[in-house]
Amino acid sequence: MRHIPNILSISRILLAILLLFIVLESDKIFPAYMDTSWINYFAALTFCIASLTDFFDGYIAREYHLKSLFGEVFDPLADKMLILSAFIALLVLHRASPWLIFLILSREFFITGLRVVAAGSGKSVAASNAGKYKTGAQIAAIAFLLADFFPGGEALLWFATFLTLYSGLEYTISYYKTLKV
Repeated sequence: MRHIPNILSISRILLAILLLFIVLESDKIFPAYMDTSWINYFAALTFCIASLTDFFDGYIAREYHLKSLFGEVFDPLADKMLILSAFIALLVLHRASPWLIFLILSREFFITGLRVVAAGSGKSVAASNAGKYKTGAQIAAIAFLLADFFPGGEALLWFATFLTLYSGLEYTISYYKTLKV
């Protein structure tokens, strides 16, 4: 039981690779007669399953007190790899604005840098509700854009970008408040 959260993190990394493989190599792995919509749904399903592993590894680790150094490092890494592979897929498919993806990924790298600096100085800044909403909005936007059946996917991505930038600002302010304490 104690290894389940780590196994879920590793499976998220593997599913991130599979997602990118589905999108980049679909002509090699699916029959030519298969309708593109089925490939889109398969990519979206892969992404959604991988996203669920993020929820369950965190839930199981907290509920059963199974936190580990491996999990502390690889859980956020697996999250970033999944989001990165999904955004690369969306760029390849021309379904998302490169500017929005740039803003989202820049925030992710910036906050990761802040976390490293905070950890190096023995401080920790807890995740906020805005960060959780940001993650949910990103997952919804990516899933809809990958499935390519809902015309509001781009609007969801704009909303996710707003929440991403807002939560990044909130996190940055919290970090600087810890410096004054």
